[in-house]
Order: sequence, then structure tokens, then C-alpha cells
Amino acid sequence: MTATTQQPRQNGQEQLLTPGEVAALFRVDPKTVTRWATAGRIGSIRTPGGHRRFRESEVRALLAELTNDVNRAV
Repeated sequence: MTATTQQPRQNGQEQLLTPGEVAALFRVDPKTVTRWATAGRIGSIRTPGGHRRFRESEVRALLAELTNDVNRAV
């Protein structure tokens, strides 16, 4: 599974990602992403159907932060 590259929404709303898309970016299982959300490590939004969605900007910021931490440790 790969993360899809989607265009930003024209009405100014931020792009939302599914747990699978986030998992592909971090190379982890989608269940891990759900655990991170439950633990408060990453914020999520619930759809009316109860599914989780993640703000792309928040996901990319966390990815950049973790990448910087790894680069500093090397």
C-alpha cells in the first residue's frame, strides 16, 4: 500500500489522510497509527461514520520531527 498524492482542497480545508496513508508514510502498520492517535501522539478527526482521519500538515510535521531526531542521533 502506498500513500496517495492528492491535491489540496480548493475551499481552503486541509487534506485529511487515512490511517493506511499515514502508515505508508511512516512505514508502520495502520494499527500502529491508530494506537498513536489513542495515546495522543498524533491528533485525529473522527468522520461521521467513526473512522479516523489525520491532518496532512500534522502528519508531515511529525515525520519531519522524527526524521530530524534520527539524523541528529547519527
